[in-house]
Amino acid sequence: MVEVSVKSARFLRGRGYIGSVVKRVLLAAPRGYCAGVERAVETVERALAQNGPPVYVRKQIVHNSHVVDELRQRGAVFVASVEDVPEGGLVVFSAHGIAPAVRAGAAARSLRTIDATCPLVTKVHAEARRYAAEGYTVVLVGHAGHEEVEGTMGEAPDSIVLVESVADAEQLEVANPQRVAYVTQTTLSVDETREIIAVLHHRFPTLHGPEKEDICYATTNRQQAVKELLPHVQLLLVLGSTNSSNSQRLVEVARSAGVPAHLIESERALDERWLEGVETVGVTSGASAPESLVEDLCEWFRGHGVAEIRELAPAEENVVFKLPAELRPRTAA
Repeated sequence: MVEVSVKSARFLRGRGYIGSVVKRVLLAAPRGYCAGVERAVETVERALAQNGPPVYVRKQIVHNSHVVDELRQRGAVFVASVEDVPEGGLVVFSAHGIAPAVRAGAAARSLRTIDATCPLVTKVHAEARRYAAEGYTVVLVGHAGHEEVEGTMGEAPDSIVLVESVADAEQLEVANPQRVAYVTQTTLSVDETREIIAVLHHRFPTLHGPEKEDICYATTNRQQAVKELLPHVQLLLVLGSTNSSNSQRLVEVARSAGVPAHLIESERALDERWLEGVETVGVTSGASAPESLVEDLCEWFRGHGVAEIRELAPAEENVVFKLPAELRPRTAA
């Protein structure tokens, strides 16, 4: 039997021999970009192509540092507020949506604007406005501080209350329990949100809600794909940025099922100690993470001797959203 020193083992790992028994990598499908993210990223790219730099973008266009860095290199300038955009400048609003006050602030500075808000977020805004106008207390299920939540609450700040958990729902007090409605952030945990809404229904039997749930198709599909993957893997790697809500939820889905999971920005953030004793690794990516990150991670595994890399169950999404009207090709009269 050949003994290998700790120092030698480290050397071998550096040469492509990971200190583990990883035999295969299974990819979740669907994963990665959703239609709203595709639309938002293309919006900035088209705006740069048609107008030239700089094109200002309020906040991150999507919650992924790689996407933001690439667009910055092309001439996009990311700002925290419309106040940071020179008067008359061109500004793109991010996929997460904005409050009416932001739109008013842009108009006051005579800014040219392009709205890249995901149409599914726009749907939630419209629901919140309608319920508030009809005299309901609007319960917004979501996470405090998230840009999507801030934008939705800005639609009717005097009528909307934020609920983040089952405990919040159990303790909620409203002026008129007979006039309560709810909407949700689009990137939540499907299971946790279902529990919160069940509590709201119990406490407010006349509760009104959207005809079709607000959690977007991409969030739901990616969580379901992870659930189907988990029985076959001992570890899940989720590619995405830490401020990506839907990516964080994918990690939670795995951990709640007892499978270790880690959120990483790229293959460079992979800690080989996670792989010790793992035969099958699952990989997915959040809705704002480009597929190139998955490809780079797969290439890392190939370079470390893993030959079997495949999708567990291939699946496609066919949802497409039109670009903002300002960027669509003009048709002849």
